[in-house]
Amino acid sequence: MIGAIIGDIVGSVYEFNNIKTKDFELFKKNCFFTDDTVMTIAIGRALLDWKNKYGELPDKAKESMRKLGRIYPNAGYGHHFYRWLFSDDPKPYGSYGNGASMRVSACGVVGKTLQEVIDISRMVTEITHDHPDGIKAAEATAVAVFLARNGKSKEEIQKHIIDNYYPLDFTLDGIRKDYVFDATALGTTPQALKAFFESTCFEDAIRCAISIGGDSDTIGAITGAVAGAYYGIPREQSDKAREYLDDFLLHLLEDFEKAYPPKII
Repeated sequence: MIGAIIGDIVGSVYEFNNIKTKDFELFKKNCFFTDDTVMTIAIGRALLDWKNKYGELPDKAKESMRKLGRIYPNAGYGHHFYRWLFSDDPKPYGSYGNGASMRVSACGVVGKTLQEVIDISRMVTEITHDHPDGIKAAEATAVAVFLARNGKSKEEIQKHIIDNYYPLDFTLDGIRKDYVFDATALGTTPQALKAFFESTCFEDAIRCAISIGGDSDTIGAITGAVAGAYYGIPREQSDKAREYLDDFLLHLLEDFEKAYPPKII
């Protein structure tokens, strides 16, 4: 999860002030965590409770997301998701937004098989994003994390994504000039995955993701999740990102990492 959190924090200051280059300061003083981090940690917490046999996963995910979302109500949620957080009777609302894929990195870590990853990503996604595009994007992200974490080559991961999810028939250089903010799952997830596939290391993956512009914190979170599972995360960057979290979120993150240690290099 820390890979996704790093991508979110680095991208936070560029979401509405896009930078179309890989040459930028990685952790700026005014960086901050957004809803991507809050919901990523919420899903991680739900999966921990579920693995410890504390209830059904959709219920645990709903409970965890609504609890953390209410603690951090100003983290930058979309309008419909915000209403879901505070609704007396929260129901899925047909969303095909990129919130589906930015929060599921823990599914690719916790799932023991490819099919379990697919199943649990669907269970934590459908409670809000029940549109096929949202479900597909979440699944693609979680599957990429799982394959990366389990030693598949970049070529093998990319082939699986192309065969099962997105054609990826573009390059970052080819879209960078004209790519604009797009909060949909389809308009964000393939681009974020492509940033990983074109990268050379974890830091380069984050720089690739931010360099295309668009919804920078979410693209960074998706790319960072997969890149962290594949390359491992430099300790200096892991430590730096944690400085942006408060004690409560840091405690929840560390609880997850005790059960599922990240690859720190």
